[in-house]
Order: sequence, then structure tokens, then C-alpha cells
Amino acid sequence: MHFAAAIETHPSMDASASTTRQRRQSQISATLNTDENLLTIKKTQQDALRHEISQIVLWRQPISTVSYAILEMIYLIHHNFRLFISYRKTLSLLCLLLLSSLFIYKSDGAHQSSIQTIERLIFWSLYWLGLGVASSIGLGTGLHTFLLYLGPFIARVTLAAYECDSVQFPRPPYPNEILCPSNNLSRSNDFLESGSVSFWTILWKVKLEAFFWGLGTALGELPPYFMARTARLGQAGDTDDEELREFEQLLLNAKLHNVRDLTLFERLRYSVYCLIQRIGFWGILLCASIPNPLFDLAGITCGYFLISFWRFFFATILGKAVIKMSIQTVFIIFLFSEHHVESIIRWMKHIPYYGRLLQTPFKDWLHEQKGKMHRTNDESTSGHLAKVSILSKLFNFFVAMMIVYFIISIINSLAQRYYKRKRAADCK
Repeated sequence: MHFAAAIETHPSMDASASTTRQRRQSQISATLNTDENLLTIKKTQQDALRHEISQIVLWRQPISTVSYAILEMIYLIHHNFRLFISYRKTLSLLCLLLLSSLFIYKSDGAHQSSIQTIERLIFWSLYWLGLGVASSIGLGTGLHTFLLYLGPFIARVTLAAYECDSVQFPRPPYPNEILCPSNNLSRSNDFLESGSVSFWTILWKVKLEAFFWGLGTALGELPPYFMARTARLGQAGDTDDEELREFEQLLLNAKLHNVRDLTLFERLRYSVYCLIQRIGFWGILLCASIPNPLFDLAGITCGYFLISFWRFFFATILGKAVIKMSIQTVFIIFLFSEHHVESIIRWMKHIPYYGRLLQTPFKDWLHEQKGKMHRTNDESTSGHLAKVSILSKLFNFFVAMMIVYFIISIINSLAQRYYKRKRAADCK
């Protein structure tokens, strides 16, 4: 009797379970549709806000852009000042060290010569460190300061070393200018700067500038790391950073769709992400050791997945300040070493149609550089070289335009950041 009743009730149990599954599937479908609608609405709002922000530039709204930039600067100064004074112990220690250093700096004594040497070294190192940081943020245009400053500096040192048959350039004017040393110049105590000029003596001569520039590029990669780490830990609420949103969208597209459906640029970005996820430290080191415009994604990946700061930072310094910087320095020294430049300039005349036209400005530039090196310390540049090569004029004009564009991009960025925060506050 009971067995038969159990058999009779079995179909009804199956029907009930089937109804429950259908109800769950309908609930899941409704939830997915709701989420898709919310994502669509959110994406539409973000696109509209992005369009409004893109209009806040100096050449479209000059008055609003400048006023927003000033307000953002006031906000950043006030915010960072309050943050700085919150660390009272650190602030007290820094004030004590500053007062002690100021007392030693101002007091008279035999130590003043050493202090002046250290001062020059610190300011010169900070100069290249700042250029390295500017290189990581792209100088507002994505253009490396290596091409504008460090590369030409290494090239001038290399040309001067072979032209003067020495690397003992007198200070001053070196390092701002390079003059060939006189015959009665005292020999250097550094055995790597004495004797005949070689590849290694030139490499040793520019080691400090190259290292600090590379260190600056490593420091410039820290903001994306901290931004992604803070957002992942939930300490910044809903982040509005464009790069982090693109990174999250990239991961979502890679999971929902086939990687082959992504664009070439998205596949390259995703390959950097996969490389770091698989081999960790060595992946970061590999990405940092080669010229890689996608390294920002490495910092975001490490921060987003809470990779140790010291692992990320040490791998970045080792890759950028040691390995990559050595490769770039060796290439510039080899390219501008003895007779290579003259051979390249002679080869230019074989270019069809425009060879001799291109050869002339480079010959004038090389003649100008060699003439500068043989000036005396008291001789003015204008008196010795009345004619400046066209190539130098074009390069100086190009650098000036990049700096102007960099300043304009900073003003636009500050104004857009203020408008974005203002809109977010209004929505709340």
C-alpha cells in the first residue's frame, strides 16, 4: 500500500521540481535582463558625461577651462595639505631634518666645498629623475623625454669623447655644455675616465644620468598601481578613472567573448595581462625591460590583483632603470660612436631624389656640434658660432612646442577632473 502510494506520488514530485527549475530560470533571465538594462543605462550616461568632458578644452571653452583648472588646483592644494599635516610624527621628523640640514648648509667651514658638490649632484639627479617621471606620463603627448633630452645628451657626450679624445670635460660648463679639455687639465682620479676613449669609458660617463632617468620612469608607473589597488580594496568607492574602467571592460569582454573577437590593440593589452598573471615577477620584469607603451596595464594589473608593492616596484626598477636603460644607452653610444655618424651622413646622398637635400642639414649640425666643443671656457657661443644649423633650430622649436602642449594638456586635465567631480557631487 505505502509502496504503491509512493509510486503514484512520484510524477507529481517531478512536476513540482520541473516547475521550480523553470521558476528559477525565469528569475535568472529576468535578473540578467535587468542587469543588462542597468549596464546599458550606465554606459549611456558615461558616454554622455565623457562627451561633455571632452568639450572642456582651451580651444573650445577657454574661460570655463581656465576657471575650472584654477578651482581644481585650489582643491588639490587644500586636500593634499590636510593629508600631509595628518601625519604629525612624520611631519615633525621632516621639519627636524630640514632645520638640521639648513644649519649645516648655512654654517661656514671646510665642509662647504663638499656641500656644493653634493648640491650639484642632487639637483642634477632630480633633473633627470623628473624627466623620467615626465616620460612615463607621456609629456602630455605620449612622446618620450628620452628622445628629447637623454638621447641627445648621450649622443653629445659620445661625439665629444671621440672628437676630444677624452671624457674629462671641464666643469663648468659641463654638463650643460661640453668643451674639449685643455692639455694642462689635471688627470682624473677615476681610472674609468682616464686613458684612451672606449665604449666603456663613455658608458661610465653617462651612467648617472641614464640610471636616474630610468628610475624616474619607474616612479612614474606607481600611480596606476596605487589607483587600481585602492579601487580593488574598496577604499575609493566607485572609481571614475578611465584606464581602470577600460581594464575592467577588457577583462569582461575577454570572458564573455572569444579573444579573437577583440581588436588588435585589445589583444595586445590582454596578452600583457595574461603574461603577468602567469609568471608574476618575471612577467613584470620582461614588460619593463623592453620599450613597451602598454606597461601602464602592468601596473593596473598588479594593483588590481593585489600583487605585493615591493615585488612590482623592484621588478619595475630593475627592468626600466637597469636593463632597458642599458640597452637604450648602448644603442645611442654605438650609433654615435667614432665614424658611424659620418658614415650615415655620407650614405644619405645615395637616397633617391632627396639624398643631398637631407644630407646638408645633418652635415651642418655635425659641424656645429664639433665647433662648440673646441671653444674656450671664456669664449661666448654667439661669437664663435654665428650660424646655427637648421636641424638644431627645428629641434629647439619642436621641444618648445612639446612643452607648450604639455602645459595646455595639464590645464585641460585639471579642468576636466574638476568638472567630473562636480557632476558626481551633483548626482548624489
